[in-house]
Amino acid sequence: MPLPEIIATETLATSRFFKIEALDLRFSNGVERRYERLPRGGAEGVIVVAVNRHNELLLIREYAAGFHEIQLTLPKGLVEPQESMEAAASRELAEEVGFAANRTELVKRLTLAPSHMGFSINVVFATDLYPHQLQGDEPEPIELVPWPLQRLDELLHNEEFCEARAIAALALCRPLFSQLLEATD
Repeated sequence: MPLPEIIATETLATSRFFKIEALDLRFSNGVERRYERLPRGGAEGVIVVAVNRHNELLLIREYAAGFHEIQLTLPKGLVEPQESMEAAASRELAEEVGFAANRTELVKRLTLAPSHMGFSINVVFATDLYPHQLQGDEPEPIELVPWPLQRLDELLHNEEFCEARAIAALALCRPLFSQLLEATD
């Protein structure tokens, strides 16, 4: 399927974090449409599935402005310029939960609502953790919530754990969890 032809673009609004753009398109069958989108731009993100030596996931409880509530989720953040995904994951862990990782593995890039947003986040699996605290940019301390891997299904059904990116990240890492659990049996 060919990409539609871009006839025109127009910036509708900008903020410190977002740009809203109108995109006038012509499809291969001649149909013209206007789409509104948050175009790709800026840094990529990482979401970190970290497992400590006790086979516990390192979860966080933090403020979610989109819903004005506290949610249980995975550590995540932006990748700095010239920083690898793996280095960003280790840094985010240090900022949000006080640990860094000796072993990281890029699992998969996930897109978020690609019909409307040009953003993606990269799932990184982190193990062999060690204490390392860095100052983060959160307005208040984030609560660390260790969660046993053996209770993964309970977590996935927990009402407080509802962020789709975090659920997808855990599903992608399930085979890696099995390897960890088998190695400690």
